[in-house]
Amino acid sequence: MVIELASTSWGPQFIVPCISIKKYHGCVLLRQNIDDGLLRKELNAMDISGLPAGYTNAWYIRKKGTPSWIKIGESSDRERDFCIRLNTRQFQNVFYQILGFMSVKVKAEKSEVIISKQNIADFDIHN
Repeated sequence: MVIELASTSWGPQFIVPCISIKKYHGCVLLRQNIDDGLLRKELNAMDISGLPAGYTNAWYIRKKGTPSWIKIGESSDRERDFCIRLNTRQFQNVFYQILGFMSVKVKAEKSEVIISKQNIADFDIHN
């Protein structure tokens, strides 16, 4: 069963296998999706015309409460929900945050714009 976390943003939206999972260990598949309807509404509100022509989602991790992020991967594979694998064994057993930073390239007739959004989720590693 896959539960999608509710969002009022076009993306990124984390996908979790079960809402009851609170601690992660071993190899974890990080995935998220995008809401095309909300993306179109935001593009219209920003007076950006054109069609989405490419998607990229970069993934970062940091210990909760620290200022810097470590990049752990990047995906442009929308069909597989921008997934990457994270091996938690390389991290200490503490609270972390995961950042999904999604960028969408929008191409119009004579221009190109890239817009981005982020989503941060708490992530408790317990190996």
